[in-house]
Parts: sequence; structure tokens; C-alpha cells
Amino acid sequence: MASQYGPDVTFLGIGRCDLTDPASYDGADVVIIGAPFDSGTSYRSGARFGPMAIRSTDYLPHDGSRPHLALGVDPLQDLRVLDAGDIEMPPTETELSLHRLEDAVAAVCGAGAIPVILGGDHTIAWPDIAGCARHYGQGRVSVIHFDAHADTGEEQWGSLYGHGTPMRRLIESGAARGDRFLQVGLRGYWPEPPTLAWMAEQDMRWFEMTEVVERGLDACLTEAETRAVDDCDGVFLSIDVDVVDPGMAPGTGTPEPGGLTSRQLLDAVRRLALSLPVVGIDVVEVAPAYDSADVTAMLANRVVLEALSGIAARRTA
Repeated sequence: MASQYGPDVTFLGIGRCDLTDPASYDGADVVIIGAPFDSGTSYRSGARFGPMAIRSTDYLPHDGSRPHLALGVDPLQDLRVLDAGDIEMPPTETELSLHRLEDAVAAVCGAGAIPVILGGDHTIAWPDIAGCARHYGQGRVSVIHFDAHADTGEEQWGSLYGHGTPMRRLIESGAARGDRFLQVGLRGYWPEPPTLAWMAEQDMRWFEMTEVVERGLDACLTEAETRAVDDCDGVFLSIDVDVVDPGMAPGTGTPEPGGLTSRQLLDAVRRLALSLPVVGIDVVEVAPAYDSADVTAMLANRVVLEALSGIAARRTA
């Protein structure tokens, strides 16, 4: 559908496509998909309004053009980027919603395009990455995951579905490999020791904020890049805006003090998109009701643009 919640707009004015009509996105480099789902939140809901906010929050004209000053590319012009609108995700139908999203992502990958999914809460990472795995193969896509939280819980209030569990589901299902799952920015007071032990058993690699501060973000990213491209065919970037300190990104459901700066996140995403074979991206957990002057939505919008600019520059190098 065009927009499940809010104004019917595309990402910064780019052209539309229809996922029910493969001809409409034939030849696309990138297809943007809205995933307005927040039934997996464990604290503050409202991320269902994230796709609308990420698409529309900008002080510049929505003219489908954004020249990047540093890289000398215009990602919305140099790449063929289309917006498929929102997947219809009824709040009371979790399994139906997630299956619809996985099918959409798989269709985009099958057409040779990179899916960029605008969330929504982080539950959607399960169908996002699983959809890529349906095309590239089980365990063939590594994951670099920016987040304050590991999202590797065994269950959430007795349910396998929730924004605290998708990374475990992906590894348990075989869609992603634990030893090719890199997490950046973890901090706070969860997960508990048994979950950390499970993560270690899967050979996951996580860079807590204490390590990021001590070693420097660049050193951590270099290590993550090396592992991500080892025996995998592509990399999925999953970006939860709560990886950023809530002083710079307050509009999110589970804020945790002490995170990255917005500048660090933008630089990191650009770097990874420039250096790695990115096959999918999601940007999640923007909850506009808790935002201040749209700063979180603007950051998420720029995360998408930095990723697309890196991809465009990599292709023209």
C-alpha cells in the first residue's frame, strides 16, 4: 500500500513502484520499503509512524535529488532508487505482518535490487534478513548490527516475536550465522548472563560501548569488516537509532544513555557502505511521538542517505 499511517509521500520525492508489479521495479538498484510495525515493542510504542517520519522529515525540497558534498555523488540520481510504499502490517496480526515483509524483501532481492526497509520496531529485522537469505542462501549474508541492545532474547513475555528477540531467531533458523553477526554499540543492563553465554556459544562478536571508547570506533569497524566479508556473499546493515545517545536521538522506544554520537553513526554507515558489498539495510525504532524537533527522524533520514551515497560511490569507483 502507499502509506499505512500518515501522508502518502515517497522518500524525499523519489519515484514509486508497486511490489505486485515486478515490471515497475525492474532495473532498480534500490527499493525502499516501509514497515510500519511496532507490536514487538517492550516499552514505548509508536515506531509504526517511523516510515512516514523518515521519508518526509527534511528542510530541502522533496525533488528526488541529494548531492553528497564529501563523496561527489547524488545517490538518488546516480542510483535508480524507488519507493514501494508500506507493507500492510495489521497490529494484531504479527505472523501475517512479518511474512508479508519477508516476501517483499525476497522479491526485491530477486529483482537484483537492494532493499532498504524503514521501520518500525526491530522485530522486523527477522523478516528483513531472512528475506535476503531466501535469495542469497542461508547463512550467506553477514550482519552488522548497530544497537544499544543485543536483541538476542530467548523470548519476550512468552512470545518468540518481539524487538528483543529477532537476532536469536535469525541465528536459530540458520538464516544468519552467529560467527558472522557483528554488533556495535551495546551498553546498559541487558542482556543477562545466560543470554550473553548463548551469544558466546554462537561465536557472535559484539563491541560494547566501553570497547568502542577504549579502542576507538574505527578499530572496531575494521575488525567487523574483516569478519563480515569472510566466507559470506553480502552484508546486511541493521541500524537501530537507539545506538545513538538519547541526547541526540530521543525519539525512540527504549533509550539508553551513553551511546554513539550522530556524527559517529553517519560516518560508520557511510564507511561500511563504501567498503562492503551491502545487500540490504534496515533503519528502525524511530518513534516520532518522543522526538524533539524531528532530530531523530532527521538522523534516520540521513543514515539512509549516507548508506545510499556510499553504495553509489562504491559502484562508480
